[in-house]
Amino acid sequence: MAGGWGCPHEVNDRCTKIQNLPCDPGMKGCVLAGRFVFANEEKNQRLREKAARQTKTANDDESAMHP
Repeated sequence: MAGGWGCPHEVNDRCTKIQNLPCDPGMKGCVLAGRFVFANEEKNQRLREKAARQTKTANDDESAMHP
């Protein structure tokens, strides 16, 4: 582990949460996916979808308040 963070699911560079696959932070099923921004934009898809849903909900709520 390089740096000050370590995933509790990573053991010997394997993800114990996702079928013992090689650890790849942000991959589908990862506890980090959709919660953090990654340098690799492909890994940010869930985060962007979540933000879009929140924006749509906020806009819908605003429209309902001001017909």
